[in-house]
Amino acid sequence: MAAEVFVGAIDQGTTSTRFIIYDRNAKPLASHQVEFTQFYPQAGFGFLKSFFFQFNFLQHHHFYSFLNSFRWVEHDPVEILESIKICMAKAIDKATVAGFNVEAGLKAVGLTNQRETTVIWSKATGLPLYNAIVWMDVRTSSICRRLEKELSGGRTHFVDTCCLPISTYFSALKILWLIENVEVVQNAVRTGDALFGTIDSWMIWNLTGGHNGTTRDGRYRAASYVTDVSNASRTMLMNLKTLDWDQPTLDTLGIPLEMLPEIISNSEQIGIIAEGWPLAGVPITGCLGDQHAAMLGQLCKKGEAKSTYGTGAFILLNTGTESVKSSHGLLSTIAYKLGPEAETNYAVEGSIAIAGAAVQWLRDGLGLISSASQIEGLAETVSNTGGVYFVPAFNGLFAPWWKDDARGVLVGITRYTNKAHIARAVLESMCFQVNDVLSSMHKDAGEGGEVRSESGEFLLRVDGGATVNNLLMQIQADLLGSPVVRPADIETTALGAAYAAGLAAGVWTESQIFEGLHKENTTIFRPKVEEAERTKRRESWSRAVAKSFELADLA
Repeated sequence: MAAEVFVGAIDQGTTSTRFIIYDRNAKPLASHQVEFTQFYPQAGFGFLKSFFFQFNFLQHHHFYSFLNSFRWVEHDPVEILESIKICMAKAIDKATVAGFNVEAGLKAVGLTNQRETTVIWSKATGLPLYNAIVWMDVRTSSICRRLEKELSGGRTHFVDTCCLPISTYFSALKILWLIENVEVVQNAVRTGDALFGTIDSWMIWNLTGGHNGTTRDGRYRAASYVTDVSNASRTMLMNLKTLDWDQPTLDTLGIPLEMLPEIISNSEQIGIIAEGWPLAGVPITGCLGDQHAAMLGQLCKKGEAKSTYGTGAFILLNTGTESVKSSHGLLSTIAYKLGPEAETNYAVEGSIAIAGAAVQWLRDGLGLISSASQIEGLAETVSNTGGVYFVPAFNGLFAPWWKDDARGVLVGITRYTNKAHIARAVLESMCFQVNDVLSSMHKDAGEGGEVRSESGEFLLRVDGGATVNNLLMQIQADLLGSPVVRPADIETTALGAAYAAGLAAGVWTESQIFEGLHKENTTIFRPKVEEAERTKRRESWSRAVAKSFELADLA
């Protein structure tokens, strides 16, 4: 009888952390999830107070806390580490109760994480010097405007090297804010004590021992201070061609190279889990940013696209070994690099700031639903939105619009409008945004840039927690005019991290992964509306989006 073999995956997201244990066939055996605290240091959305006063939504105690959301957003890096430790221990306990000897058979751990979120910590003490600034945080708007004015290339000054515009989204701007506004960070940078990392670097550094790491035999081993190519590609500091930190960019921004981690591939020997953690002695062999992990989990090869629906929504199209420069508001990025000597797969990406978070807004901000799962039933009580369109530009709009002065709008309201229409408009807003990105993607890819089915259809692979909502998936297919394919296991982000780790650890080969290791029954949603209706609704949505521009000064 063959010995049991397992692979673990840490999935560190924007609002929660999970640890999932997979068997040799990449089937999940046990998991545990923990939510952690969201910090909103500065209020935003003052303009919503007067707007919603007429609906008596201000009576809901969650409303005021939600008004603060999506302006300044922070996480406690130490709390994130604690959440990882809890999830690992609890998942192992569950697997043990189920009869699996995980601690004896687990061969490797892979990591995946929320991207762009920025941590700076002390090399000497191992402690964070400030809370983590989250990817959706927009406190760096003034720095963005300043750089756009000062630099010869304006907003696109760094596009030729990193393929990213100057935006609040990316880590480089968050580093600058910390250096300029937090004295302890300034001092640490000056003395060489500061270490920067996205969440992957922070996790790996601590998992492998931190500033005083020891192994099981009590010997000291320096912690691994690394980041992978996918996370590095979202900092605005990595050259997308050389896959190394771009020194001219660092010089322009005044960011020392010494405070940046080494860049590695997505699948290789990264480090050993240190004593004091569950699974001490197990190697970490995989690391990808969440959207890249989902692309691998969906087994997207050249010409294939996926959309992940979480707090935001993220759509990536694998463009193969060539980086495609978008001319339609999308970003060129890494898809994955499955080994130090492996070819790099590139992608074009469209990022949407607010997707599932809009459902949270209905629940916590307006009190229209008491749980996220209720939105489907509420929205199904009406056959359409009654002409209502909701644009969830809570902190601006990302791809393909890139309008950080946009703010949320709800248009088309009449006396006939009820909460079901608003709920359905929220669901439609997610799908319209995804459709906008895919429309740009089709233009960038051109003829031959996408893989189509035998019947000539473009298939959109979907994943993420929101995809359990069948109405949402049907609306997506209707607005897209193409089939939407949902896998049996919708948590493909963690699966992608497990694939990368198992590949480097020799559990699986690349051909086993891509040729059917985890082929499951899928659910396919096909469009049910006519093209004329689809076109009309898209045009109405575009008019609503235009009304959201240049509203930031209302707050």
